[in-house]
Amino acid sequence: MEQITSRDNAKIKYAAKLSSSAAFRQQEGRFLAEGAKLCPELAKGTPLLELYVTEKALEKNPDLAQLPGEHFLIKPHVAEKLADVGSNQGVFGVFETPAPGWDAVHPGGRYLALERVQDPGNVGTLIRSAAAFGFDGVILSDGCASPFSPKTLRASMGAAVRIPVVQVGGMAIAVEKMREMGILTVAAALYNSQPLSVVDTACPGGVCLVVGSEGQGLTDETVAACEKAVRIPMTDKAESLNAGIAGSVLLWHFRGAAL
Repeated sequence: MEQITSRDNAKIKYAAKLSSSAAFRQQEGRFLAEGAKLCPELAKGTPLLELYVTEKALEKNPDLAQLPGEHFLIKPHVAEKLADVGSNQGVFGVFETPAPGWDAVHPGGRYLALERVQDPGNVGTLIRSAAAFGFDGVILSDGCASPFSPKTLRASMGAAVRIPVVQVGGMAIAVEKMREMGILTVAAALYNSQPLSVVDTACPGGVCLVVGSEGQGLTDETVAACEKAVRIPMTDKAESLNAGIAGSVLLWHFRGAAL
């Protein structure tokens, strides 16, 4: 296994840029992930091209040596350059970025659509919840956090390679496309909406739950494009739920919609 001892090594600089720059990830079609558990999980769903690991991490996790791709042994100070947070596990992987398109969306399926959800933790949590509750994919509008940023990857625990994550432009146009497929589109909105408890979840043509950011919610254009609008009933002890929690509640409620 080739050893890398310098933080200025060209491969290390390349991997670090994948971590820090969404534009560079998109340009290269690759992303960097970190973690002894996350990297093997991601390798099940998308090609692992390069693995960077410290001697200590390899001793602790000998199965890492069986992963595909080109492997490099790195010094702890090199691992610190690749790490997104202060402490790290000494395991980093460069992966191919899955790029599913509209062909991943089909009538009868169950989908989650996010509009301008900028918090990586919320986006990752919702991708993970969508996979957990058997949904067929996630659709992200412009303005959403990158699904393959380090923070989003940690929150999704690899779910972004287990189900399709389709990145689109404007959400209202995406909603119209799904309606043309016969998919019921349901907006999460506080006003002019039905309580979730009275909404029929029988959706034989499929369903797409459309969720906006905690601060801004959905645009008026997107709410108008959806066929239904629902809200989660709450007591007066809480003003709102964050996008990750609210979306997960909706996903659980509609988990059997197309079964």
